[in-house]
Amino acid sequence: QVQLVESGGGLVQAGGSLRLSCVASGRTFSSYAMGWFRQAPGKEREFVAVINWSGGSTRYADSVKGRFTISRDNAKNTVYLQMNSLKPEDTAVYYCAQGVGRYYGVAPNYGMDYWGKGTLVTVSS
Repeated sequence: QVQLVESGGGLVQAGGSLRLSCVASGRTFSSYAMGWFRQAPGKEREFVAVINWSGGSTRYADSVKGRFTISRDNAKNTVYLQMNSLKPEDTAVYYCAQGVGRYYGVAPNYGMDYWGKGTLVTVSS
């Protein structure tokens, strides 16, 4: 049974930074692409970033490119999202996701089929 547990959310001022973590269990972590998505109040869930099994390939939403960095540590079964220069519009519940295979797919879900319960990020102006 796949479990994805996010942590690291919280309240931060605009311009600040946060690092989200997601620990995965249930299957061989290094064999699967991982991703981060978010859902703001009253909006649909949207793509943030994905990373392939080795960390050698990543993709970002235009809205976070240059500010957010996705990375993974296969020895720790963990994927990270480093968020810098945060803006109030980044306020959302952030969800970790695991893919169907080593490589991520295409929009809208980029091949993700397992989801965590989310961690709330609130950016104050």
